[in-house]
Amino acid sequence: MTSSHDRPRDQALDAFLSHLRAERGLSPNTVSAYRGDLDQLAGFMHDGPNGGGNWSRVSPDDLDDYAAWLRKQAYAESSVGRKLAAVRSFFRFLVEDAVVETTPAEHLRPRRVGRPLPDILSEDEVVVLLEAAGAVAGPEGARDRAMIELTYAAGLRVSEVVGPQGLDLAGLSLDGAWVRVLGKGDKERLVPLYPGIVERLRAYIRDARPALVARAKRGRGGTAALFPNARGRPMTRQGYWGVLRRCAVRAGITTHLSPHTLRHSFATHLLRGGAPLRHVQELLGHASISTTQIYTHLSDTQVREAYAGAHPRA
Repeated sequence: MTSSHDRPRDQALDAFLSHLRAERGLSPNTVSAYRGDLDQLAGFMHDGPNGGGNWSRVSPDDLDDYAAWLRKQAYAESSVGRKLAAVRSFFRFLVEDAVVETTPAEHLRPRRVGRPLPDILSEDEVVVLLEAAGAVAGPEGARDRAMIELTYAAGLRVSEVVGPQGLDLAGLSLDGAWVRVLGKGDKERLVPLYPGIVERLRAYIRDARPALVARAKRGRGGTAALFPNARGRPMTRQGYWGVLRRCAVRAGITTHLSPHTLRHSFATHLLRGGAPLRHVQELLGHASISTTQIYTHLSDTQVREAYAGAHPRA
């Protein structure tokens, strides 16, 4: 398939991506995902009989061929669904922008498959992981424990903790016991914090963080990021993954573990503890409650498993 570097720049695609950024307020990561998916479509169409980047010549049959090609590449159906959703959004935009008269993509739908339940940690595993994170000597250990516990305590995405849109000192109110989070689409939300993490963050900011910030090279100044790396610069998402992976090894956790596992665990533990679904939706920053409802299925599954394992006649 023709690489995007070998094709002329697509003005319609550039206009659509600008629309996503400026008018729909999507995050840079989401816009980048759209670009990748639509670059793939453009490459497929460029190599086909209607090649050349003329979107008005794309037919429903062409898009059916594209969907079939995606499935031959062994993508998961969830990935195929995301790519086809990007195609539908793109062609709707082209209709609104009068680039094409009608969309050939409205019939595209992913195959219905059972939605996989996310991996979570048990409450005991969370405790073991946090203890392993704090076992490292020096300011790094204090940072790792505070960073991982805050992610779990507030149900945060990794991009809300570190990276360009991550937490800084100004977004944290220890006296008020809340954190201001910049989520998807630049939407802000306030998440309350329990007393234990408030005190841990207070100690980290007082004792460990200054030592990390002081490691920045001269002339580069300090960082406002809440969690600096070992060189005194803002922690990246890749850096967070590395920290979490090492902590999981020390904790002996063999479950597939990612930063998002902590967010899944936060939501599931809240629901299991009796929190209303609407409240969990608000804390997670989900635009639709249907996104949050997967955690009710997860909790129900675990209740059934516990019943089957504990009832004498199960």
